[in-house]
Amino acid sequence: MNTAPSTAHARLFYPRAFSSKQEASVISVLDVGSSKVACLIASLTPSNRSTVFRNRTHDVAILGCGVQRASGIKSGAIVDLKEAEKSIRLAIDAAEQMAGLTIESLIVNLSARHIHSEIVRTDMNPGNARVTASDIAQVITESSSRLLKGDRVLLHALPVNYVVDGSTGISDPKGMFASKISADVHVITAEAPPLRNLELLINSSHLEIDSVVVTPYASALSTVVDDEGELGVACVDIGGGTTSVSVLVGGRVVYTTSFPLGGQDVTMDLARGLSTGIADAERVKTLYGSALIMESADNEVIEIPCVVGTGIKETIDVSRRAVAKIIRQRVDEILGLVNDCLASSGFANQLDRRVVLTGGTSQLTGLVEVARQILGHDVRLGRPLGIHNLPQKAKGAAFAASVGLLIYPQVAYGENLTHNHANKNIISEEGYFSQFKRWIRSSW
Repeated sequence: MNTAPSTAHARLFYPRAFSSKQEASVISVLDVGSSKVACLIASLTPSNRSTVFRNRTHDVAILGCGVQRASGIKSGAIVDLKEAEKSIRLAIDAAEQMAGLTIESLIVNLSARHIHSEIVRTDMNPGNARVTASDIAQVITESSSRLLKGDRVLLHALPVNYVVDGSTGISDPKGMFASKISADVHVITAEAPPLRNLELLINSSHLEIDSVVVTPYASALSTVVDDEGELGVACVDIGGGTTSVSVLVGGRVVYTTSFPLGGQDVTMDLARGLSTGIADAERVKTLYGSALIMESADNEVIEIPCVVGTGIKETIDVSRRAVAKIIRQRVDEILGLVNDCLASSGFANQLDRRVVLTGGTSQLTGLVEVARQILGHDVRLGRPLGIHNLPQKAKGAAFAASVGLLIYPQVAYGENLTHNHANKNIISEEGYFSQFKRWIRSSW
């Protein structure tokens, strides 16, 4: 196993030239969460532009899917390397067997805390000349470099807005004549240690990380339709150990954050409140749990195992209303923190009262209704959209981030980024992932 992050560019996609615009490519992704590890292998084929997803340039068809219960991962952070490695290996092996191929590297997500999101404005003067791609890359580089202080890694540099000679709202200034350009770039960075631990795990499976995508960005890519993104929307992914929030305005991701609370905290509350085991608490939450406290639920009684002081299991009768009251306390806390995140984003007044709620915990009975009350927005449940051949188990909200990782290569060319996973990232057109981004760009 490597003891330091590799700086070699991984080859996520088959290492061959794409000579035809109709050729398909195979990609593989790994969603490392607190409750599950999911590996998806899919083919990308150039397609006509969709009216619902105008930024998607390719059809995605699933070839292989492997899902494993996560071990050694807590609140999005790796706490046991051996256990986490085992979960990752099993998920990858299952996906490879289903797809009938062996992968070399992966796009992975990062759900850990300490993600920093900030919009940076940078000015440059082309000198009354036409704006080139290298000019745009330069301004993105300068914006990104401002936030690379200490041991931080650049994950994304997303152009939000360009201002050309005082004219704002320009999405792409390339080819325009300009004397001055200003660029607002959404820069997302993370602390390096969690990324290094993640890369150690991938390397130990004889694979390499090609690119890292923050979970809130990935979840939004798979669940938010273009019109929602244009009007203004928040995507809230409530997972097992973390809750991630992203805000889209004008079709651009302008804010991302996460905090370490999720469905596993609800389970632990039930285990403590009902004096039962964790597995039994999870079962109660899944089968009988609700975020809505109903008076009528007092008459609905369920029997659950109860651990007494001697360690001997007995059973007790508990009303569904009592279970809901325990769940509601934690749900109120999580949604209250989501409200705080939206308020601190600076874009709360541009959301057009829309929230897409996704992630495994979003499927908890009554959560959408409670979210409408607490957030004061129109809330809908977000599931992965626009993907062919999704296995039944991957069609739910729990796989929003997994599917978003498959969509990411279609939009990544806008960043002009390659990752070296050391202490910063560079703007470059080198590396296999950049070659694939150029193929993506040229195939529509």
